[in-house]
Amino acid sequence: MPAALLADIILVVHFSIVAFIVIGELLILVGWWRRWQWARNPWFRWLHLFAIFAVVMLGFVIGYCPLTEWEYELRESIGQAQEPGSFVGRLIHQILFVELPEWVFQPLYVAFGLLVLATMWFYRPRRFKSATKRDEI
Repeated sequence: MPAALLADIILVVHFSIVAFIVIGELLILVGWWRRWQWARNPWFRWLHLFAIFAVVMLGFVIGYCPLTEWEYELRESIGQAQEPGSFVGRLIHQILFVELPEWVFQPLYVAFGLLVLATMWFYRPRRFKSATKRDEI
């Protein structure tokens, strides 16, 4: 697989994870307000909590996102600028990578993680259904 394509795939995966975390929390908050039952889905909610927890922990443990590093390394290996060449790649890159000082991001991740944790506490997901014997026909 060409390095440029692999870098674009990593960029799309990275964007998808960020979108899942941010849009997921917005949908949970709106679902709480609108009383949407799917917003209490335990699989969705625990996966959402795990995703932001992973972001926060990666920030504390290694200090950067490995997806960003892999994408940049692939682009550098083929002499491509860190910003992708395709239109969609540039668009995703501009949305995903905000120009702020490095020290700003970790407190933002922690604050967002605390928001997700508070949402889990105050608007709890349903319990997982226990495995029960199916009704006989």
